Amino acid sequence: MGGQTGRPVCGGHSGPRGLPGTPGERFQTDEETEHGVGGAGEPGAHRHVPRQHFPNDEDQTGAAKALTRLLETYRLDTDTFSSGELPGLSLSSPRSSLTASDCFDLGKVAYSEADYYHTELWMIQALKQLDAGGGGAVDAVAVDAVAVDAVAVDAVTILDYLSYSVYQQGALERALDFTRRLLALDPTHQRANGNLKYFEFQLAKQRKAEESEGEEGEARKRRETRGRPPDYLPERKKYEQLCRGEGIRMTPRRQSRLFCRYHDNNRHPMYVIGPVKQEDEWDRPRILRYHDIVSDAEIERVKELAKPRLRRATISNPVTGVLEPAHYRISKSAWLGAFEHPVVDRINQRIEDVTGLDVTTAEELQVANYGVGGQYEPHFDFRRKDEPDAFEELGTGNRIATWLLYMSDVPAGGATVFTDVGAAVWPKKGTAVFWYNLFPSGEGDDRTRHAACPVLVGNKWVSNKWIHERGQEFRRRCGLRETD
Repeated sequence: MGGQTGRPVCGGHSGPRGLPGTPGERFQTDEETEHGVGGAGEPGAHRHVPRQHFPNDEDQTGAAKALTRLLETYRLDTDTFSSGELPGLSLSSPRSSLTASDCFDLGKVAYSEADYYHTELWMIQALKQLDAGGGGAVDAVAVDAVAVDAVAVDAVTILDYLSYSVYQQGALERALDFTRRLLALDPTHQRANGNLKYFEFQLAKQRKAEESEGEEGEARKRRETRGRPPDYLPERKKYEQLCRGEGIRMTPRRQSRLFCRYHDNNRHPMYVIGPVKQEDEWDRPRILRYHDIVSDAEIERVKELAKPRLRRATISNPVTGVLEPAHYRISKSAWLGAFEHPVVDRINQRIEDVTGLDVTTAEELQVANYGVGGQYEPHFDFRRKDEPDAFEELGTGNRIATWLLYMSDVPAGGATVFTDVGAAVWPKKGTAVFWYNLFPSGEGDDRTRHAACPVLVGNKWVSNKWIHERGQEFRRRCGLRETD
């Protein structure tokens, strides 16, 4: 994308000119050219290559959004992030750094989503790395990397995106400054020359208005809209705080009522001699963790069974009831039936023995894998009153309880957080957490709204068992009051 590949400049002061890739436009990929993979005349230019083997535009966009999500959730700056020095990495862990071109691509994705705040952050980082790559003593490998990067992206293009992004956030002076820097590098840049006149005109108009108002600083602050774009998730701030480990702290009095114990489920024959280790994670709602509940061998077998079937996780559309992917659930999942392998049957039976609930009416064991940036934003596991058709086809009632088994450790990120009460449960391989989604009366417990935080470092494997109401009539008796 060169300096002159944008839309033609119109006369007058109709507004600044956007760039190719302005929201609504689409960049053509190499695969979409008439020559297929490779350019005309290149070896293999007409060779057929199965496209499904390569990441597509959606994959690239998803990866870029995931990295930006990590940046915000864990309050990382772009400098730290691009260097690869992430919290949770051990000294022996390999580091992966982002090049100026990578940062530029991340900024372009944000730009295509009209997220000008993150466009600015990533473009400034790309510019900083591009400037840093030009001087100083570097080794031969670094020189090659800089040379390749310079071909992929140049300062003129970055400044072009920057000037428009900061303008969209109401920062006219900064937009003008970036435009002037661009023109110092490329005086013939048509769009920048047009934007320069527009920005100067608007800035003069703004200053005149400020003089008449007599409140220069306040007026500018009101106009500038710099910051994260509006969010659809009301508890975003609390969710991210909990993911960072900044959640609500229990009072010492409440904390003193949480215990660890050996649990035999009322002297169940399986656990009289060898009870399981049970720990209170939270009191209201009661969240329990069971330690050493599965072996490493069982975990590996479950992973082996699930891997060939992993597909993008879906959610049930509350209006249509159709299963579909959602931007707020980023993971892959697979379902395993008890009949498929003895280890699945054993785990199901263990869940029944430990919880005392009938699992014959439960859903199959769901195995989920979250890669870097993988998450599931705040949600309820149970059917709410505005979703009358959810689980209707199962005929087993609502989801009375959730059993969540951690099948891997996660070096950084990946906590399970309960946004309504401020609880955070951190993954620990071989342990499982359990909670009731419904009160004994059958009413939903809104305090169980929870989320899977984005994975910052590593890979997160979990499996969950959603246990339903049918079959529990004599195992968990109904209460007389709504919140019993």
